[in-house]
Amino acid sequence: MKWFACCFCLILLLLLCLSCSRKQVETIHMNQIGFHPLAEKTAIVTGWEKSGDGIFRVIDNENDRVVWSGRAAVTGTWTWGRTRVSVIDFTELKPPGSYRIESDDGHLVSPVFAIRDTVYAALTQAALRAFYYNRASTPLEPEHAGRWSRPAGHPDTLVLIHPSAVSPDRPEGMNISSPGGWYDAGDYNKYIVNSGISTYTLLAAFEHFSDFFRELSVGIPESGRRMPDILSEARWNLDWMLTMQDPGDGGVYHKLTSPQFSGVVMPHEDTDPRYVVQKSIAAALNFAAVMAVAARVYKPYDPGFAAACLSASRAAWEWAVAHPKVYYRQEKMNERHRPAIATGEYGDTDVTDEYDWAATELYLATGSTEYRDALDVKRLAGSVVPNWRDVRALACISAAHHLVPYGLAAGRSDLAPVDRLLAEASAQCLLSLSGALRDEYRTSPLRVSMGHDRRDFVWGSNAVAMNHAILLIQAWRLTGERSWLDAAQANLDYVLGRNPTGYSFVTGFGFQAPMFPHHRPSAADDNPDPVPGFLVGGPQSGQQDGCAYPSNLPALSYLDDWCSYSTNEVAINWNAPLVYVAGAIQAIYGELSPEAVAF
Repeated sequence: MKWFACCFCLILLLLLCLSCSRKQVETIHMNQIGFHPLAEKTAIVTGWEKSGDGIFRVIDNENDRVVWSGRAAVTGTWTWGRTRVSVIDFTELKPPGSYRIESDDGHLVSPVFAIRDTVYAALTQAALRAFYYNRASTPLEPEHAGRWSRPAGHPDTLVLIHPSAVSPDRPEGMNISSPGGWYDAGDYNKYIVNSGISTYTLLAAFEHFSDFFRELSVGIPESGRRMPDILSEARWNLDWMLTMQDPGDGGVYHKLTSPQFSGVVMPHEDTDPRYVVQKSIAAALNFAAVMAVAARVYKPYDPGFAAACLSASRAAWEWAVAHPKVYYRQEKMNERHRPAIATGEYGDTDVTDEYDWAATELYLATGSTEYRDALDVKRLAGSVVPNWRDVRALACISAAHHLVPYGLAAGRSDLAPVDRLLAEASAQCLLSLSGALRDEYRTSPLRVSMGHDRRDFVWGSNAVAMNHAILLIQAWRLTGERSWLDAAQANLDYVLGRNPTGYSFVTGFGFQAPMFPHHRPSAADDNPDPVPGFLVGGPQSGQQDGCAYPSNLPALSYLDDWCSYSTNEVAINWNAPLVYVAGAIQAIYGELSPEAVAF
């Protein structure tokens, strides 16, 4: 009994010590990388028992001099983490330097952060470079991959036709060549549907901020050539996507996959057979949309490739129109065909959004009324935050970029009536979606748009935050109003550490970054550090993997552990919006004068 009491007291003491340590180190949460001098700059204090006079100071790390001081404002309790929040707003501090925040009594100290003009350049480079690290069918040489070099895996030159994918010229068991592309996530399979939104987001980043991304070099094998690195990286996936189209009929295979997920092995150690699986309408329409975008983006750099993309886009569209209900339902497919497939489904039986997106991109690429007539402009009003399952907002983003002049949401007077209608509907779509997000940012105790809806905290919630920011940036591009940019910045702050978990959710970036992502190359190699530049999925309370989480609350249910594929996996459709947002914010502030973003 005495032994039990001693053990109990020891455990209690350890818990108290851990609690105290957490309070001292983690109660000031902030963007752990830092800020551009012109940006809004805030930190949050959680679980704070107000002491002293409530003053917080920003200290210059070079000389320990106080450069700013002010009171933290208690903003309320954030529902999604049941967290009482106070906000420190030190936006007026602009001189470049290295800083930390301290409470007046010295009890609370923040991580060190920077204020500098190029603060997000390295983050953007790393987030884009992460796609290189996830390339299939090629070795990653030390010259380019450094400590994360590895042999080539999955050559995919002898890919089997699955029984679900047969066609007159491609019988079951036939081999086709489908090399290249990106591994979709922490696994080694390649999926057309998720490649759609991911590749589009990179191409949109280049279209919208071409001066910045044209000059961005990330040290991939193609660096230094005429084509910008972001387009070279996207090309690696586009070339693979083109191999996924059946030349006999224009249909597109849903995915290239092994029957089961591999074990925790390096790519070259995974030698299971690989299959292309059933054509689907979702795959065909995603393919058609992205290839139409590629046709216009690559034309100045490689007209032949651009023409091939447009031809492939048209063929996929024609197949989709002729096969309007060929959905991918994996469970039903497995009832009829072997081997059974157990990898990611990406199933979608409402493809009206894909129709609208593909029709918009083909219309913008060709000007053909065939595609304009297929687009239901009224449906744009029903757009939601873009995600792989619902891409209608991407139509709004592309149409607004091409038909609405920068800084003028009202539309162009020189447009034909049908184009004016599309321009106005697209601008209204974006401003409506962004308006709800900005309202949440303004009223949230955390000063972030996350929590506008409980569905924000889904699998991949950090990508939701970044796609919020993409929409907010569109609203800024349409209007030039500062508040949109501040709301977008707040979401970038959120994924970089200004959240109640205390994590910067990007591997290799921040005071407390994920060390054990659900990413096979990071887990299976001998490197103690994970591949850098990946945005992990983030908090969500589904806990589908059965791991032991520290909390069941939507905003706190996160675990930095390989076990946690539901919160700590990486994915290309999560990294692409990080590339866009980090690069866009860096580009915007780099282009604007202080007067243009005055508070």
